[in-house]
Amino acid sequence: MLEHQVLVVGAGLAGMRAAIEALRSGAEVALLTKVHPIRSHSVAAQGGINAAFPDESGEGQSDSWESHAFDTVKGSDWLGDQDSIEVMCREAPEILLELEHMGVPFNRDERGRLGTRPLGGASHARTYYVADLTGHALLHVMYEQLLKAGVRIYEEWFATSLIVDDHGACRGVVALEMRTGKLYPVLAKATILATGGSGRVYEPSTNGLICTGDGYALAYRAGLALMDMEMVQFHPTTLKNNGVLITEGARGEGAYLRNARGERFMANYASTMMELASRDVVSRAEQTEINEGRGVDGCVLLDLTHLPRETILTKLSQIHELAKDLLNINILEQPVPIRPGVHYQMGGVKADMNGYTAMPGLFAAGEAACVSVHGANRLGANSLIDTLVFGRRSGRATAEYARSTATSPIPESVASYDEVRVRELLAREGNGDAVALIRCELGTMMRERMGVFRTQEGMQEAWHGLLKLKERYRQVGVQDKGHAYNTALVFALELGNLLDCAETIIAGGLARKESRGAHERLDYPQRDDSNFLKHTLAYYTPDGPRLDEHPVTMTRWPPQKRTY
Repeated sequence: MLEHQVLVVGAGLAGMRAAIEALRSGAEVALLTKVHPIRSHSVAAQGGINAAFPDESGEGQSDSWESHAFDTVKGSDWLGDQDSIEVMCREAPEILLELEHMGVPFNRDERGRLGTRPLGGASHARTYYVADLTGHALLHVMYEQLLKAGVRIYEEWFATSLIVDDHGACRGVVALEMRTGKLYPVLAKATILATGGSGRVYEPSTNGLICTGDGYALAYRAGLALMDMEMVQFHPTTLKNNGVLITEGARGEGAYLRNARGERFMANYASTMMELASRDVVSRAEQTEINEGRGVDGCVLLDLTHLPRETILTKLSQIHELAKDLLNINILEQPVPIRPGVHYQMGGVKADMNGYTAMPGLFAAGEAACVSVHGANRLGANSLIDTLVFGRRSGRATAEYARSTATSPIPESVASYDEVRVRELLAREGNGDAVALIRCELGTMMRERMGVFRTQEGMQEAWHGLLKLKERYRQVGVQDKGHAYNTALVFALELGNLLDCAETIIAGGLARKESRGAHERLDYPQRDDSNFLKHTLAYYTPDGPRLDEHPVTMTRWPPQKRTY
């Protein structure tokens, strides 16, 4: 057995920041990740990170954390917990300055100060950025800090289950060492799930292939609640065939959205903020244009041709390269065809603002957690600040928990269930469906039935389709019978996690008979605060999720009509 005081599962920004803070708080820390840390999905964030600083020069309109918080509450369509939102927005400036001092090379304005750009749903330009590869820059700098701190890293280890002791407390995870194919109990007094989202429930997706909802499934199968899983964000600007993200920063720098007639159609949907309305509003507008025949081959057009060449080549260089490499389009001269694509999971493991879950010893942070600061719709550039604020807070909380908690012995056979599960997968002859086929069918079904617009009939079809896919999954075998780096085995385990996530998304969508944020129902087009201003909780049972509800925390901003 391997043993540590604090174990962080996942090495994106939330996990790295949690590990660093736990170490600073006096704990002995290890980090376990299924990929090299700088391949974690935080590296894919493009547009920037939000923080509200007052304008002390008097030259512009001063921003405030209160304004940031209200924009976030409004963006969440009033499903976000306002106490958590206030904490995030209060602590954001300190986090931003800490990143700058660590060495993140943020873009600067003509006076040499940190530069900002506006993103959707924000009343001020409060997004700090590194061209259009902000996540890449932040993750590399944070990894440097992790190495400097000397945190023990289990690289290319895949967590297969939580270890729960006789008192119902989490004592770490069972994990597969990919290099050898061996399963090990990795014990800890406190464990943080920072495993990211489940974007690959859908195909295509802006998410990397590694985003398979592993932390959600670990917690769900251990009896914890997943909250608001029906709230899946569709980013307005993704490439059609592969889901590659085209940053919201493009619209922040002044790009237009046009339909087949050349019209800036957002004037019909969000007359004040136009292309910089909240993501759910823009995605619905685009899908409406496409559905009503004003699209271009299933897309609308993102037009940057009027922007200065220097702006594109210095602030949007990555999407300039992506459009050239993937579509053979020069965005200096041609508009880019884009459409809404799955991007982010607003729901997750129910946790408080210090990462505590309902299970003693288990914490969650980042996209793996539902704190809930994003509610029914996340604002652009709030994801990175979420990971760092709540990663830091959960790291501090786990160190305190580990210091004050005694543990009970764990039996040597703690990994036996996982060993049987892996042996059964490897023993099958593989005459059933391939993992890739089921995964592709799942993603396509979710896109078609649980997309930007949803109906009762479509979601019921998705539910029945999911049951059939789960039955087929029980026959899936693994062709590779080896031990070292058996990626086929890992893919099979990941598919089980994706299916678990999909059932909570569908069940939550069927239960929420209203439209709110990213959950837009054609058969219930209005928001219903009387009956559905509440969180959805999903608990595992062998027959499907058992649903419950939880109140939304209100502090100072009562619900109002949401317009942009």
